[in-house]
Amino acid sequence: MNKGKLYMLPVPIGDTPVRDVLPETNLRVIGSLEYFIVENVRSARRFLSRAGIDRPIDTLRFAELNEHTPPAEVEALLVPVLEGCDAGVISEAGVPGVADPGADVVALAHRHGIEVIPLVGPSSILLAVMASGLNGQSFAFNGYLPVRQSDRSRAIRHFEKRARTEGQSQLFIEAPYRNLKLFEDFVGTCSGDTKLCVAADILQPDQFIRTAFVREWKGHAPDIHKRPAIFILGT
Repeated sequence: MNKGKLYMLPVPIGDTPVRDVLPETNLRVIGSLEYFIVENVRSARRFLSRAGIDRPIDTLRFAELNEHTPPAEVEALLVPVLEGCDAGVISEAGVPGVADPGADVVALAHRHGIEVIPLVGPSSILLAVMASGLNGQSFAFNGYLPVRQSDRSRAIRHFEKRARTEGQSQLFIEAPYRNLKLFEDFVGTCSGDTKLCVAADILQPDQFIRTAFVREWKGHAPDIHKRPAIFILGT
């Protein structure tokens, strides 16, 4: 029996209209699939409705893969694909598999010899780098910094050193309700002549993207509370 394919399906960031950020090729692929591995079934169904697929959403099959999925259950998600059914992986926002639990099922797909096909779509990480004016040839996405203050300050100094000595842009994310705390930690820990980019609500009508020296940020905290954001340290 031939195995199915695993399609990595990007979704819009925020409420951006689907056809503003996804090519028609993606929509044709999405419309051809009947099995989806998703981070959240409710938001995935909402995305498919916005995408305007022809078939009734209630006829589709969904399996959830998120931070609560036990590793032992991830293997079972690929059973339909091993039996010949194509599947689509959908994240909450942006591209699946990057800072996303979808990477776990992709790793297993490679082990089983299943073809993985990534499709074009918006990535807040790359969009932030594009708009930052910082080094886009050498950069690292570091995800979340430690919560414990002493560990966090140590990590910020470590990554700032890499940015300054290697010229490598250092990217971070935080839970939106903790954005201002992270911003304050960057401003309070980094050298005044290190650059900090804050990119919030990318592709949204109220998008905010600004790069400035840390000394210029002091006393000018942006309005980023509870807004999805990317932070970049650079030179």
